[in-house]
Amino acid sequence: MHKQSGSCHCGRVTFELQADIREAMECNCSICHRKGAIWFGADDASLRILSGESDLSLYQFGTMAAKHYFCGVCGVSTFSRPRIAPNWWVVNLRCIDGIDLSELKIYPFDGQNWESAALQYAQSRKHTAK
Repeated sequence: MHKQSGSCHCGRVTFELQADIREAMECNCSICHRKGAIWFGADDASLRILSGESDLSLYQFGTMAAKHYFCGVCGVSTFSRPRIAPNWWVVNLRCIDGIDLSELKIYPFDGQNWESAALQYAQSRKHTAK
């Protein structure tokens, strides 16, 4: 596991991610598409907010299940609690220092058709866990 450093644009929100990042997900839902975020899933133990927690703002919409955090100063979306797994984090890899996205396998997630995509994702996870 490698320690990755990340931040928002203005540097108020800083964090560490303990992970070996080889793949990520790109969601085409209305918010992720507009953000241009590339997401990496992490549990609570893997993500540590170092500074700026009080500068984070929260945005929720629709089902209000997902929690989208962004820096209230510069507006950059650093991480979220996703609807599909609200006890996990998804970290915006565009906020991680030194990540070359062209080296990663990026899987699409059809957030425009969330229910069917979530079912398909859950079935694929169940299949790969065997």
